[in-house]
Amino acid sequence: MDKEMVIVLDFGGQYNQLIARRVRECNVYCEVHPYNMSLEKIKEMKPRGIIFTGGPNSVYAEGAPRCGTEIFELGIPVLGICYGSQLISYLLGGSVKTAPVSEYGKTEVEVDQSSVLFSDVSEKTICWMSHTDYIEREPEGFRVVAHTPVCPVAAMENVEKQLYAVQFHPEVMHTQEGMKMLSNFVYKVCGCKGDWRMDSFVEAAIGQIREKVGSGKVLCALSGGVDSSVAAVLLSKAVGKQLTCVFVDHGLLRKNEGDEVEAVFGPEGPYDLNFIRVNAQERFYAKLAGVEEPEKKRKIIGEEFIRVFEEEAKKIGAVDFLVQGTIYPDVIESGLGKSAVIKSHHNVGGLPDYVDFKEIIEPLRLLFKDEVRRAGLELGIPEHLVYRQPFPGPGLGIRIIGEVTAEKVRIVQDADAIYREEIAKAGVDKGLGQYFAALTNMRSVGVMGDERTYDYAVALRAVNTSDFMTAEAAQIPWEVLGTVAGRIVNEVKGVNRVLYDCTGKPPATIEFE
Repeated sequence: MDKEMVIVLDFGGQYNQLIARRVRECNVYCEVHPYNMSLEKIKEMKPRGIIFTGGPNSVYAEGAPRCGTEIFELGIPVLGICYGSQLISYLLGGSVKTAPVSEYGKTEVEVDQSSVLFSDVSEKTICWMSHTDYIEREPEGFRVVAHTPVCPVAAMENVEKQLYAVQFHPEVMHTQEGMKMLSNFVYKVCGCKGDWRMDSFVEAAIGQIREKVGSGKVLCALSGGVDSSVAAVLLSKAVGKQLTCVFVDHGLLRKNEGDEVEAVFGPEGPYDLNFIRVNAQERFYAKLAGVEEPEKKRKIIGEEFIRVFEEEAKKIGAVDFLVQGTIYPDVIESGLGKSAVIKSHHNVGGLPDYVDFKEIIEPLRLLFKDEVRRAGLELGIPEHLVYRQPFPGPGLGIRIIGEVTAEKVRIVQDADAIYREEIAKAGVDKGLGQYFAALTNMRSVGVMGDERTYDYAVALRAVNTSDFMTAEAAQIPWEVLGTVAGRIVNEVKGVNRVLYDCTGKPPATIEFE
């Protein structure tokens, strides 16, 4: 699809993907690329605008990520954020120094409303600051369009060269009018019209898949989760009976979930799919025996997934393509590109070196979770499937701290089922991004029926999030948590303590491992 595009050049900032997502919320397609992307490649992509991210470095630090000044001569509007703003100043002759007073957190910024960047923005607005260095003096040709009492150049612009820079982070929700600022940049500076919509994405994706697959056979890794379900229906619309969906029940699913997936996608379900269910619980448990390290567990589960698919492919004849429901946060958190490895995913970083397929198709690879859901609705998938709870590829393997055993799986399945049931019954499930029970590796002393126990502690997790890149712990009513804790301790054998995780992301991840 020939679409207008803004690209984000990543200088190591923690909010790099969030910037892209915010631009997409403006209905403008956006991709993230390394800061050292070649000028030739940039020209080839023909972006309407370029955004420099923040970063952890000082522009003066040895080895600090930098680009050349040639990028400013392309005639493409540039917006620098935080480190990106300092880099623009540094490269063009301004002065960047260590700030006398570092700013971190919500800060009142006074803006010049005559700047197109701050059109319809309040004269005094709350922004999220996070910096040690600051722009002491703007480069020649720039004018200051925002400041704080301790930051003389909170924003600057060179209208003639279409260069803009802000010291704060407009992409985070703590910047109250940040979306207005980004919208002003992509629409009023870059001249975008906003053609990035799910109906056009779905239509284009179906066409691209048909062209790529041709007359080939396709195997889809179907977990029953939102991502793989959307990918499966997308592929079925594109290639029909050339697609076979293989559902591997690895024994690490939620309670009764294997049967629920088969009911939806199997022969009696509403979709015209070739469906195969593989019950491989014991096979996975054997592979995971004695393994405690989280990354090793992920790699084992990922490799075993691929091996099962290869075996099924041989049974049905030559298969040309493997389809997976990989989405953008999977790609980023698996450490591809310049971002740090947070965790590998079985459908990204966990792939073994050898895979017996011609190619892997990941039709949702550039979508965030909320975009995947919108694509699902465009494909006609019922809302109760599209908005079901997210579930990681490695399943309960990463919600069980330490070694995975059949007994531990039973414990966490039962505890999680109770938790989800009570959350729904209380009506507090609406608006929650994700909620689940995990099994800690901690055992503690308890008293049940006048007898001493020494059993496991279950941790409950619930977060509010729109993009799954950042999240805040949800404030579940105490009476609901009390009911859940009482039921788990009384009904789930092997548990005598229930904890609630109050940590946000960052510093924690949403999952436990």
